[in-house]
Amino acid sequence: MNYLHTFSQELPAVFDGVKLAAVATVLYILVRCLNLMSPTAPPEIVYQDTLLSRYLLKSCPMLTKEYIPPLLWGKSGHLQTALYGKMGRVNTPTPHGVRKFLPMLQDGATATFDLFEALGDHSTGDDITMVICPGIGNHSEKNYIRTFVDYSQQQGYRCAVLNHLGALPNMELTSPRMFTCGCTWEFAAMVGYIRRAFPQTLLVVVGFSLGGNIVCKYLGENRSNQERVLCGVSVCQGYSALRAQETFFQWDQCRRLYNFVLANSMKKLILPHRDSLLSLNSSSIADADLSRVSAATSLMQIDDSIMRKFHGYSSLNEYYEKESCVHYIHKITVPLLLVNSLDDPLVHPSLLAVPRSLTEKMPNVMFALTQHGGHMGFFEGAVLLPQRLSWMDKAIVEYADAICHWEKKKRCFL
Repeated sequence: MNYLHTFSQELPAVFDGVKLAAVATVLYILVRCLNLMSPTAPPEIVYQDTLLSRYLLKSCPMLTKEYIPPLLWGKSGHLQTALYGKMGRVNTPTPHGVRKFLPMLQDGATATFDLFEALGDHSTGDDITMVICPGIGNHSEKNYIRTFVDYSQQQGYRCAVLNHLGALPNMELTSPRMFTCGCTWEFAAMVGYIRRAFPQTLLVVVGFSLGGNIVCKYLGENRSNQERVLCGVSVCQGYSALRAQETFFQWDQCRRLYNFVLANSMKKLILPHRDSLLSLNSSSIADADLSRVSAATSLMQIDDSIMRKFHGYSSLNEYYEKESCVHYIHKITVPLLLVNSLDDPLVHPSLLAVPRSLTEKMPNVMFALTQHGGHMGFFEGAVLLPQRLSWMDKAIVEYADAICHWEKKKRCFL
């Protein structure tokens, strides 16, 4: 009896110990998953020591001061990426623009872009247009684009935003082709329109994610593409699709899961265009190709089934090799800012060797690598609710402003 009595008294203490252990385990997992112990730090800036780079570091405090993400969740690259993917931004403004249609490209496609006028004069007094290429399957109506455009307008920039071919809802294709990871035709058509419509304007070229690949490839394809371009900015791109494809099948950082999610998003863009892709003359797409798209579980399967065929590539490797900016970016001579995040779950750290080596060879290139930010997140804020503007929005405009003033001073001395 005494034994049973003693055991009954000790039992609650045992349960309390189990509860404490369980709570401690959960807290440990949360701390690890949310990366709460990771210190905040300024971005790592890789550059050559030139007069321009010294000027930029003095003029762009966003590149030299700590990037501080929201306290409880902002150090998780996955949560930053998920919030960007689900919401884009919070308290999104609604800038008012005019949609432009550019028919009769090389293959009869109709490119579209939205034009947003500046809401005031730029601090240099110059006419400056930001030509913007969004991420994969994106367009001017996405929240992160609207937020960036609104902020840029307020700083005196006219903005032209490309709508990726086939990405706008309720807009039919006029040729059997959609956007691809490296085709620059639509972006070139938009830039050409801006140059003709505004002969005095200077250009700032901005690309987000896949759009970063497109704008860097565009600038490097032909020296004339850099005329009247003040600078270029690329955010969260992977530089080489051929190298990136191998990493997208790895489970490290849940990259294989992201691959599956992105493939489903692409299917939602492609399959509604089934009739247009099959019925238009000279289509290289067959019904069997679209059936393979329906069954695809990765971006690579979709690219092999349909995307490479839009431009007649014989293999997936050839498509990735020819469509990657890594073969063109070294031909860019205007100032170029390349931005990536170390905890981006979509861009494997090995791919960042490209911008690092580029800065060693090219004095016009600056590479900024943040510790946190995920893929296209870069949220700032207090504990839970992020601010409307991200670190990325402010850093791009600050860099563009600095370059605009630098070039203005150079012109004044000539």
